[in-house]
Amino acid sequence: MVKAGIIGATGYTGAELVRILSRHPQVELVALTSRSYAGEDMAAVYPALTGYTGLPCADLTPEEVLKRVEVVFIALPHGHAVPVAARALEKGVRVIDLGADLRFREAKTYEEWYKVPHGNPELAARAVYGLPEIHRKAIRQARVVANPGCYPTSVILGLAPLLKAGYIDPATIIVDAKSGVSGAGREAKVTSLFVECNENINPYGVAGHRHTPEIEQELSALAGMEVKVSFTPHLLPISRGILSTMYATLARPATEAELRQVYQDFYAGEPFIYLLPPGRWPHTRWVYGSNNCHINLAVDGRTGRVVVASAIDNLTKGASGQAVQNFNLMCGFPETMALAAPGLCP
Repeated sequence: MVKAGIIGATGYTGAELVRILSRHPQVELVALTSRSYAGEDMAAVYPALTGYTGLPCADLTPEEVLKRVEVVFIALPHGHAVPVAARALEKGVRVIDLGADLRFREAKTYEEWYKVPHGNPELAARAVYGLPEIHRKAIRQARVVANPGCYPTSVILGLAPLLKAGYIDPATIIVDAKSGVSGAGREAKVTSLFVECNENINPYGVAGHRHTPEIEQELSALAGMEVKVSFTPHLLPISRGILSTMYATLARPATEAELRQVYQDFYAGEPFIYLLPPGRWPHTRWVYGSNNCHINLAVDGRTGRVVVASAIDNLTKGASGQAVQNFNLMCGFPETMALAAPGLCP
């Protein structure tokens, strides 16, 4: 049994971690931190966890947590994870950070987009970007993993096969992405109120969303050249889910059957990636509550473009499920442990 702790356990991603890890046969949860709910049982904060955890939330210092654990999941807002991760590594504790602090190979990129000082560029350079389908070998050897953002997960998985094989012009990528309200977190804010979200859809972060450089970093590595994308996210009046639709100009003529074979080869043996049959386009509700990613594509012969759509649950494959997938790889457990399940439908 691996002793694990979650710093920031009562946000949506923290609660999703508890939901998944509470049924993991090789994990003992020994620490859940929360300032807002210190002293309350986790099952009182999230009654859906009743019967699955009796652990109380506690306002523990990082040092107190690190004395108890072998692996720590950090689910804090950006700007807070770096000192915790650095101290954990000093004490021999493995780290999975669900925030943005360690996702960028260049700390200056993080500072430019997130407007806070990084404080430890060497740690950022050391962290492995935790997208298993792309970086599985490095994750297995990692001591610190930077869990990807939700939008980047959906986009990178959707475009990776085409970029790696050189089928699309990297300068022509347009991403239209949509997320459920849980992506904004549990903190109360006007834009997340029911009457503001319900029966409504709106773009936000246009031409400046913080996930843009993360997407570009990973797509550039896949393409072997600098990639810039036009990325526009939208808020959907649903609780969970991300649907990303990507458009790019073909670099050379290709049939849909040819491109489908590229995806099948690229994702052969991947336990959570599903290329849907022709004409069956991804729905967010099909992956709800699962660690799965559904993908489909079509060639638009009239415009010479390819259209790719991918759907994930933003809290599972887009956050906590992927964190557990990374944990399994780091610890040598079967990658699907505690994660192998279909989406909830209806």
